Amino acid sequence: MKSVRLYLQLIRWDRPAGWLLLLWPTLSALWVAAGGFPGWHLLAVFTLGTILMRSAGCCVNDVADREFDKHVKRTAQRPVTSGALSVGAALRFGALLAIAAFALVLTTNAVTVVWSFAALAVALVYPYAKRYVSMPQAVLGVAFSFGIPMAFSAVRGGPAWQVFSAAGWAGFSLAAWWQSVPPLAWVLLLGNLFWVLAYDTEYAMVDRDDDLKIGMKTSAITLGRFDVAGVMAFYAIYLLIWLLALEPYVQGAIFYVAIGVAALQALWHWTLIRSRQRDGCFKAFRLNHWVGFAVFVGVAGGSYAFG
Repeated sequence: MKSVRLYLQLIRWDRPAGWLLLLWPTLSALWVAAGGFPGWHLLAVFTLGTILMRSAGCCVNDVADREFDKHVKRTAQRPVTSGALSVGAALRFGALLAIAAFALVLTTNAVTVVWSFAALAVALVYPYAKRYVSMPQAVLGVAFSFGIPMAFSAVRGGPAWQVFSAAGWAGFSLAAWWQSVPPLAWVLLLGNLFWVLAYDTEYAMVDRDDDLKIGMKTSAITLGRFDVAGVMAFYAIYLLIWLLALEPYVQGAIFYVAIGVAALQALWHWTLIRSRQRDGCFKAFRLNHWVGFAVFVGVAGGSYAFG
């Protein structure tokens, strides 16, 4: 039972905000790509896949950061960092979770399977970007947004059964792979990247003092005294890009109301982070999934005519 608790701590099972931050933009993309409800199969694949891959990412991240985490108050007692769980055990568990997620992707189509390798590569790069990139949150933004192009390719790339057949792969080409994701998906990915910059900068503001001591690079450190202004600018860019990108396809007022609700939440977060206190910044980060949920409600509740 103790080992089970350690593995649950490793994947942050008691903190669902992490996978919800990935889930809402992914589901929004599914609804847009499908022009409405995408079907139970794709809904299950992307919901479970999001949970599994976020959990696998926690395993890799904790192994990569175990020496740094010892010097950060918030992370010093993580299972790998404290020595309660070995590096090998964490990596094996992470690999098992990733394989389970890949098994789900195999039920979609060939182009989505190939896109999943690109998504995995970005996810593996992120933990090490914090050592070399001034704003590693941008790398995380790509990793956390890759469900968007994968959702489009899953909807548009052909029937699910083809991935298991020779015919499904015989027709595969790089052109088909690239064309499976329309420009709209990349625009939405770009917008979502700015949302990740917003909430992960709030997260980085919590640990800024510790990160400065150990030499970790974060957007909170890079932005300096412009951190709060930067977060608010990131929120605004995110919502503006999604609003302008989806406006040609939306019918009805619910989407615009949802964007307004998300904007009001962002303004509330400003009141939480403006003093730069740890508790306020961490609260703003933890509650960010409600911003994504508001946008998803607008997307799912609106009527879309895409493709």
